[in-house]
Amino acid sequence: MRKIILADNSGFCFGVKRAVDEAINIQKQYNKKIYTLGPLIHNNDVVSYLENRNIFSIELKDISNLNQEDVIVIRSHGVPKEVISILESRGLTVVNATCPFVTNIQKKVSKYSEEGYHIVILGDEKHPEVVGINGWCNNNATVTKDGNINIELPEKVCAVSQTTEKRKNWDNTIEHLKDVKKLLSFNTICAATDVRQKSTYELSKQVDAMIVIGGKNSSNTTKLYNLSLIHISE
Repeated sequence: MRKIILADNSGFCFGVKRAVDEAINIQKQYNKKIYTLGPLIHNNDVVSYLENRNIFSIELKDISNLNQEDVIVIRSHGVPKEVISILESRGLTVVNATCPFVTNIQKKVSKYSEEGYHIVILGDEKHPEVVGINGWCNNNATVTKDGNINIELPEKVCAVSQTTEKRKNWDNTIEHLKDVKKLLSFNTICAATDVRQKSTYELSKQVDAMIVIGGKNSSNTTKLYNLSLIHISE
């Protein structure tokens, strides 16, 4: 007989659930077709669920197809500061559903870059969240995917992390920044992410097979999958 064990921590994180709920409420409020800037979540089932409720994804390059006062929702990943200005300049109704934890990172890099700190971001440089964060410090940040930094850094550095990163990569980042004269480091890995990763890792020690439910292009899902492999593949 097979025994199925559900991880102690599973399901959508706070930021994603908030964005989905807000998009649905906004559509009901305006009672018309609304748009999200890119897929609201990297999960095809949820994207289809939203489309059935008159909520559709659109890319930035296609916003010229929208009309003034059309409603567009900023997804939980957030966007560069200039993107919001572009949307507003076109007369669109912009609803910012950026995850509050991501907004906190954006505010930090904006504040400290203005104070002369060079920003270091731990994360995937192509991930929408990281692209968005970099856009709040004039796209001048150094982005490292695993904490390794092989360039000479200035005396003042502010370090942050993509919310879905692994703790070991953050520790490696701080190790590579230990000689920076003036370092501000903010561990901005989301608590929900950290808890899910630990739960997945521990569960993988107890089972013969793991099933990770999520989108293949999701950063969260990919990291949980890789953590599952550590013990399952042994």
